[in-house]
Amino acid sequence: MDLEYVRLGETGLSVSELSLGTWRFGRETEDGTVEIDEQRAHELLDAYEAAGGRFIDTADVYGGGDSERWIGDWLAERDREEYVLASKIYWPTREDDPNGRGLGRKHIRRNIDLMLDRLGTEYLDVLYIHRWDEDTPARELMHTLTGLVDDGKVNYLGASTFQPNAWRVAQANELAEREGLEPFTISQPRYNLVNREVEGDYLDMCDHYGLGVCPWSPLGQGVLTGKYDREDRAADASAGRSEEWKDAYLTEENFAVVDAVQAVAEEVDATPAQVSIAWLMHHDSVAVPLLGARTVDQLEENLGAATVDLSAEQFERLAEAKRGPYDDI
Repeated sequence: MDLEYVRLGETGLSVSELSLGTWRFGRETEDGTVEIDEQRAHELLDAYEAAGGRFIDTADVYGGGDSERWIGDWLAERDREEYVLASKIYWPTREDDPNGRGLGRKHIRRNIDLMLDRLGTEYLDVLYIHRWDEDTPARELMHTLTGLVDDGKVNYLGASTFQPNAWRVAQANELAEREGLEPFTISQPRYNLVNREVEGDYLDMCDHYGLGVCPWSPLGQGVLTGKYDREDRAADASAGRSEEWKDAYLTEENFAVVDAVQAVAEEVDATPAQVSIAWLMHHDSVAVPLLGARTVDQLEENLGAATVDLSAEQFERLAEAKRGPYDDI
């Protein structure tokens, strides 16, 4: 298969219709196991490339910098201009250094050069703020980020989030408009058929400002693959998951969504994972979903979502399987 190219929001950038997320590259679990080592990281990159994928997403803290280094090593044998690279900045990168974290000018200016060095490139196509920094004024942040664009180190600015923060992004973009600065043009929220918190104000804000939405966790931490069932709430199959996670994800409301996903999957001859990703690809407010597979087989299955065609009725049936946070308003 060959992934198609789509326009990233209202930017002038064309990207693969599915992006490869690399947050597990070099990531150590609590027992010291590395989830994805360098060899498998390169195998995943190879498989993504073979499918026509050219939009790679990482962050300065993934694997303590190993994710960026391994991507850089892989890219060294290729034409960098054929790929779109996105990375993120916010989390602490220097122990016991109050300026080694957040979105202050000192941290951003120091870290951008380290990030580019690890990736072996002169610029990032997209730089996300990984979270919002309550301690850094929006004016300082936007002037600093604009400076990176002016210096040719960054092409586009994005905002990644865990909880909706529409007013923060809107405030920053309004300030950018008033002062002739670069605005955020890309957003990376958590969004899938079971995590619906961005519906309403946040997606409306993205539509208003023309932000290209690149959601992470399209499979709801594995729930939408169908790997869990109602008996797993207290069974060994969910061992290693916290009670908090079970309370949030292994709910009757979410299993109703899984039932709907499995029914549509049978109708279109696809897997539940492919249907869940395809739902995002058919969403008017979504530009490019972000995939985060552990193995090549998982990645190839997920990439198959690009071949799944959902009818308008199937799309709405999936959307209505779980009530959104604003349905009663």
